[in-house]
Amino acid sequence: MASVELRGVRKVYGGNVAAIHGVDVEIPDGEFVVLVGPSGCGKSTLLRMIAGLEEITGGEVRIGTKRVNELPAKDRDIAMVFQSYALYPHMTVRENMGFSLRLRKAPKAEIERGVANAAQILGLTPYLDRLPRHLSGGQRQRVAMGRAIVRNPQVFLFDEPLSNLDAKLRVQMRTELKALHQRLKTTSIYVTHDQVEAMTLADRIVVLHDGRVEQIGAPLDLYDAPVNQFVAGFIGSPAMNFMSGTARRANGTAWVATSDGTRLPLPPGAKGDDGQGVVYGVRPEHLALSGVTEGFPLAVSVVEPTGADTLVFGTVGGSEICAVFEDRHAFRPGETIHLAPKNNRVHLFNADTGVTL
Repeated sequence: MASVELRGVRKVYGGNVAAIHGVDVEIPDGEFVVLVGPSGCGKSTLLRMIAGLEEITGGEVRIGTKRVNELPAKDRDIAMVFQSYALYPHMTVRENMGFSLRLRKAPKAEIERGVANAAQILGLTPYLDRLPRHLSGGQRQRVAMGRAIVRNPQVFLFDEPLSNLDAKLRVQMRTELKALHQRLKTTSIYVTHDQVEAMTLADRIVVLHDGRVEQIGAPLDLYDAPVNQFVAGFIGSPAMNFMSGTARRANGTAWVATSDGTRLPLPPGAKGDDGQGVVYGVRPEHLALSGVTEGFPLAVSVVEPTGADTLVFGTVGGSEICAVFEDRHAFRPGETIHLAPKNNRVHLFNADTGVTL
């Protein structure tokens, strides 16, 4: 196992197209870090530079105490699990999992021991003599992970390994991945665009946007204290609601006034100068039903019962918002309800910069 450190890492294509802009990240030994962001933000490019599959334009990548910028991928002592399982179709599970050790000319007993251990960890022992085409998608992904485990690398790299699986299997595999890391305690870097995967798997999350790091932190730190509107909107499901308006203060009371005159209440001590343009953010799960005097009106447009929750969509001040209730409600489209944010769960952002106030 080893730490991974990125120091001012940059990637430029064709001399002038910058994909990664000076990324600095320190990943301690044994930590599970998730790189998350929208498509095209540079997360897979960054992972491939760590792996040695993409040339580094500038900066430095260190694995353990060693600078690896010029080292070929095979000498970096990493194992990568791809979105496509990349299994050899003519080889059995046993042969696929032991292939890297055979390339190293490891003794037969060592290969058999490594494959048996990885198969036992991943529940693949009954399938060792099957070909990949006789396995389900989840089983194939386990084989791909088993092939990585057998190598006993210093670092695991995962490039969206669950994106080809159906929703139910993704949830199951997330749990298995987390249990696997808790057991092996190998430094792991995981790329995904799915923030739910990021929240559930990571010790720390690195949020990327346009090749830059927006914020690094523990999942709940990013959820509770986003540094800007981008992170606030990306972390959390359903996404945070945003309503544009103007901060107002009078007689010891603070609120945000929207363009149609709706007053959005602010908690005591909220920032934002009187008359300042702001974006009012509140998560759907932090809205509660209220009386007419305590909250703000929502004109209901759509109601989505999920069984566990009821999602209610509507419009406030020209912005589409969502509220989530654990209780079941029979709201009807066209009905007006009143909502109030839970105490100290409101986020204010500078309307011009998007930075949290």
